[in-house]
Amino acid sequence: MQEEVVRALRDRRAQIRSRWEAFLRIEAVSTPLANPDTLVFGINQSLNELFTLLRQPLPPESEPEAACTCGKNPLLAYYRAGEQAMLEALVLVQVGMPSLNPVVRDLAFAELKHVINTVARREISAIAGVCQHRDETATS
Repeated sequence: MQEEVVRALRDRRAQIRSRWEAFLRIEAVSTPLANPDTLVFGINQSLNELFTLLRQPLPPESEPEAACTCGKNPLLAYYRAGEQAMLEALVLVQVGMPSLNPVVRDLAFAELKHVINTVARREISAIAGVCQHRDETATS
């Protein structure tokens, strides 16, 4: 992703964090572990990791690992809210860059989604690996 775009996103970090929390509080709470009051404590660390990865070459696309099959993984809602907040911020950043090439604009969107999905997949899979509800079917 272009350094200018990453910098503009970093400048919006406080707004992204606020929107991530707001979106998280809208999500349905599937288990006590999915309580937004608990999950919000991870947002700053997640943002640190996402911004670090945006400055590096993209990791290769990987096959999805074992996903949550029961739908109770607290990080499903967490990363859904985070993705929404980050993509919203990217759109707002891009609106402020009217000379941005449409190809570069679309590539930034794809790169951001890829980075978020890479982190989310890893974290969700870690919890799915120890889930006591693994054999249940998804409820959502």
